[in-house]
Amino acid sequence: MKHGKKYTDAAKLIDRSVQYDSADAIALVKKSAVAKFDETIEAHIRLGVDGRHADQQVRGAVVLPHGTGKTVRVLVFAKGPKVDEALAAGADYAGGDELVPRIQKDGWFEFDVVVATPDMMGVVGKLGRVLGPKGLMPNPKAGTVTMDVTKAVKDIKAGKIEYRLDKTNIIHCPVGKASFTEEQLSENFETLIGAIVKAKPAAAKGQYLRSVTLTSTMGPGIKLNTAKFM
Repeated sequence: MKHGKKYTDAAKLIDRSVQYDSADAIALVKKSAVAKFDETIEAHIRLGVDGRHADQQVRGAVVLPHGTGKTVRVLVFAKGPKVDEALAAGADYAGGDELVPRIQKDGWFEFDVVVATPDMMGVVGKLGRVLGPKGLMPNPKAGTVTMDVTKAVKDIKAGKIEYRLDKTNIIHCPVGKASFTEEQLSENFETLIGAIVKAKPAAAKGQYLRSVTLTSTMGPGIKLNTAKFM
């Protein structure tokens, strides 16, 4: 794959043979984010687990202290007073059965996170085929199936992100924007990695954190020394 001059120049800042400590990696990832827009800084964490086994799944959610720098649109499935409660908490949309055809037939997806009260999961289940592949199905482990819609919405708006394994046992998560200070990125990253280490399954054997890489949207990857996190 041929890269442009900006990428090539940014890549020269990074020694591929070195595993950096997090402070140096964050300084470098900010320096190598040279696109004309405010790039997202992402962490890619390869774990020594096999997600095909239920007892080795790693999934959860964590509130980043400085948020992600992105405005998150929240849809809440609820009924009765819980609809008003969700909207009062800052949800962008809230409702019940009437939203199903809008999503199924009209292809309406103007939301980034879906929250549901437990009594609405039968309704939300009808949307499994369309919400599932987009990673939008509410899940108790992520705190998105709950009666406390106020807390769920406020946490998401404050910067709560969900982490989960992909098919190759890697977790991909945003930790902020290139415009964030090094301290903000560092605190967000430490919060995320702390939550993932804490979520280590009892069935996981051998080295848990196989590799951790930080990258900006358009920039090169920077490998971190994982030893200090365990």
